[in-house]
Amino acid sequence: MNGVLIINKPARFTSHDVVNRVRRILQQRSVGHLGTLDPLATGVLPLVIGNLTRLATFYVASEKTYEGMIRFGFATDTYDSDGEATAQVQPVTLSLTELRELANRFRGMIEQTPPPFSAKKINGVPAYKLARKKKEVALKSVQVEVKELEILTADGDRATFRAQVSSGTYIRCVAHDMGQQMGCGAHLEKLCRTSVAEFQLAEAHTIEELQSAAAHNQLEEIFVHPRKLLPDIPAVTANDEMAAKIRSGRSVNLPEFSQASIVKVFYGQRELIAIATRVAGTLFHAKIVLSGGEALPLSKE
Repeated sequence: MNGVLIINKPARFTSHDVVNRVRRILQQRSVGHLGTLDPLATGVLPLVIGNLTRLATFYVASEKTYEGMIRFGFATDTYDSDGEATAQVQPVTLSLTELRELANRFRGMIEQTPPPFSAKKINGVPAYKLARKKKEVALKSVQVEVKELEILTADGDRATFRAQVSSGTYIRCVAHDMGQQMGCGAHLEKLCRTSVAEFQLAEAHTIEELQSAAAHNQLEEIFVHPRKLLPDIPAVTANDEMAAKIRSGRSVNLPEFSQASIVKVFYGQRELIAIATRVAGTLFHAKIVLSGGEALPLSKE
């Protein structure tokens, strides 16, 4: 079984929990995700299944969008509402104008230090394991890009926001650092990821919906149509001869794609068989082969 599925991750599940559930439902061992979501967070968790796990490399740098809520007045050790307060609660009354001015400082390329409770490794040990043992966690700052950070509302000590960020950006850190600059502390109270690359929340399915589709042999209806994957890469439909060459690791001539550096190769409408790169002139060679000689199990064509 090969495909891509967008799960609407429920709160209190780790991304790995979701992967394990999907493995059991599909009876498929080869399942991976395209970007971890914290247990607190909900929303878009794209899963790659079977041979299409090889597509993960093309999504490493994918932008992501979020909506959420920040609570001001105290910080936590995890930078979100799952953690323990690190100071006494301060009474706060927020000004929407002031918060929007503060948000301006967090747009663009910024230096961000990952939270101590994160999967970042220190001498091979995940930071969260050290943090749980109350050991010192010294992580280096990294440069990330916040393309959009809009404060939507301010009510009492809580503010809602929408953000678009580069891969590797911790929204928890944005909330924490905003609290630091305000001098009252803050943490992320709610978070929903609304998109990863081309994958949107409106197209996401619950685990229960997946379970029902699997029970009624309707998986193709909830899997992402392969033609929608990697929309910025042009697609070519291979004939029998071209498909045979690509599947056997041979190069093919694609004169109509002389200006492209990379193409998606389909056999029929649904079977994505390879991602090919240009080696010289109009000659392309498969960078990764995604399908063997038989059609994908999910294909009807």
